[in-house]
Amino acid sequence: MGASILTARNLSKVVPSAEGELTILHELNLELNKGDSLAIVGSSGSGKSTLLGLLAGLDLPSRGEVTLAGQALSNLDEDQRARIRAEHVGFVFQSFQLLDSLNALENVMLPLELDGRKDARERATELLRRVGLGQRLSHSPRQLSGGEQQRVAIARAFAAEPDVLFADEPTGNLDTHTGEHISDLLFELNKESGTTLVLVTHDERLAHRCHRLIRLEAGLLVVDPLEP
Repeated sequence: MGASILTARNLSKVVPSAEGELTILHELNLELNKGDSLAIVGSSGSGKSTLLGLLAGLDLPSRGEVTLAGQALSNLDEDQRARIRAEHVGFVFQSFQLLDSLNALENVMLPLELDGRKDARERATELLRRVGLGQRLSHSPRQLSGGEQQRVAIARAFAAEPDVLFADEPTGNLDTHTGEHISDLLFELNKESGTTLVLVTHDERLAHRCHRLIRLEAGLLVVDPLEP
């Protein structure tokens, strides 16, 4: 096992509602090492996306603590958490979130350029070739299929060599064949780069490819087998 890269201790999230306080997550504990892969599954409203947001530092818990890359996120202000995300985290979303005004190469180069990487073009080109888009560098997102757009998003997410990649329903908008290809790609890059992979998914086949699986029901952890 590698060194711990992401931990959650007694993690709870409570929000106000018309009926009073609503508990979305209750005292969840979790530890992930470098190179691990984790699937978070559960029905709609079970707390999956809330947990992902807390683990990624996009939101803060009501109680408990998340530690990412050695930093207790609750001790940081938003600018400091943004810096931690920029240095250690990558994201892949169901909706791709590519910039229409940029071509595929420029979309992947953008986070590298913002980080001051002098090899941005070379690194982005290499990754797009790695995901099978070496002939689509100058294509805009509108000229790409859904599967191709998601491959660009994956290349962008891995470009800065994140310690942790968070993927929220990465195959949710794709057909079965394309979704399987995207899943293969995620796990290939996870293995090659040593990046820890955290997936929120409704796809049980995708979930069971991970080292670990968390199933949530009404904000409670109901199963966490080490080898699903």
